[in-house]
Amino acid sequence: MHFETKLKPCYNLIDLTPLVDVIFLMLIFFLVSSDTLPLKSLSILHPEISRDEPARLCQIPIIMDKDHVIYVGSKKEIVDLSSVGEALSKVISQMPTTPNKPTVVLSLDKRVEYDAFLKIFSEVIKVTPHVRLAFKTPETPKTISE
Repeated sequence: MHFETKLKPCYNLIDLTPLVDVIFLMLIFFLVSSDTLPLKSLSILHPEISRDEPARLCQIPIIMDKDHVIYVGSKKEIVDLSSVGEALSKVISQMPTTPNKPTVVLSLDKRVEYDAFLKIFSEVIKVTPHVRLAFKTPETPKTISE
């Protein structure tokens, strides 16, 4: 069966498909064969800090475990709830003077009840308004590699 078309072939258009194929092949060749810049050759200038300069960030940890035992400071001095403010004031007074005010990092076990959190938080706020809560973000589930 023969179909007739009224369209005439046009021979003055250039087919660019082979040209695009060649360009992509050359691009892939040059990407694979070229050397990437190794990280060792990066020149990074780190800032220098003199030893006399005070610390820019001061943190005082306060930790409460599941048994309601409270640890204050980096030496983890054990105190009861009523004396948290006094112990925190003592730790702050022993710190060297810095331009930045110390931040209290409040880290509580997730099994601590909310009322215990509020009690220790109110005791800390009485001493300093600079409080930060420490928490752990939920981890993404790990996939098993075969």
